[in-house]
Amino acid sequence: MSVLIVLLVLVCIIIIPCIKIVPQSKAYVVERLGSYYKTWKNGLQFKMPFIDRISNIVTLKEIVKDFDPQPVITKDNVTMQIDTVVYFQITDPKLYTYGVEYPISAIENLTATTLRNIIGELELDETLTSRDVINTKMRSILDEATDPWGIKVTRVEVKNILPPKDIQEAMEKQMRAERERREKILQAEGEKKSSILIAEGEKESAILRAEADKEARIKRAEGEAEALLKIKQAEADGIKMLKDAKADEAVLKIKSYETLSKLSQGEATKIIIPAELSSIASFGTVLSETMKKGK
Repeated sequence: MSVLIVLLVLVCIIIIPCIKIVPQSKAYVVERLGSYYKTWKNGLQFKMPFIDRISNIVTLKEIVKDFDPQPVITKDNVTMQIDTVVYFQITDPKLYTYGVEYPISAIENLTATTLRNIIGELELDETLTSRDVINTKMRSILDEATDPWGIKVTRVEVKNILPPKDIQEAMEKQMRAERERREKILQAEGEKKSSILIAEGEKESAILRAEADKEARIKRAEGEAEALLKIKQAEADGIKMLKDAKADEAVLKIKSYETLSKLSQGEATKIIIPAELSSIASFGTVLSETMKKGK
């Protein structure tokens, strides 16, 4: 009985460790008698005791590696520090396990050499303004180089570009001068627009004043014309009333003389008297003298 218990205990000790549950995001590389046997995917798996061995446990998630800054030299002989971030995923656990020794270190060294080759073809200004070009070239080169290792490079990003200190100071001075130039340009444009608006306002004001003066003169002329028309209409109505009253010619001439007398009270110094009115004046003088003698 005791022997049976001992056997059961030994079986449990041997069998239970051979039962494995592989997670969804993992892959197990299994060897049998020292050679590659199979790759376990997610689920319940069992290996033969003393024969099978789990050689490597590989993650199937996307891996992000931020590598240290690397010294690189541009085409115009400027040394700068550039650090990169590489995003990759293991697509073949077998190749990843047996393809290269220390895959992460291999990717880091490959990234550094590729970066030096690309930057060596660019000048300083191109390096600072061509990050997308650098990222695209590096991703293509790294993806092709790491394919035999079972690795898929999905993305490469240039994180920082650090030029030498003296170049940084020169760039800051250049940026400061550029900002001051833009500020002066904006200020000049603002003053120009302000002057234009003031001139347009004065022009519109002068036009409005001229139009108002014009309208005022037109109104005054219309008023004077209307007043003169009413005066003439009144005179015409008066003459018509005299005619309707059957006034003789002498009365009409006397009325004309009264009108002439009113005109003589104005500023005019010369008055032209028609011949008929002069005869009326003579008749008035004779009549006045006859009345004095009768008295």
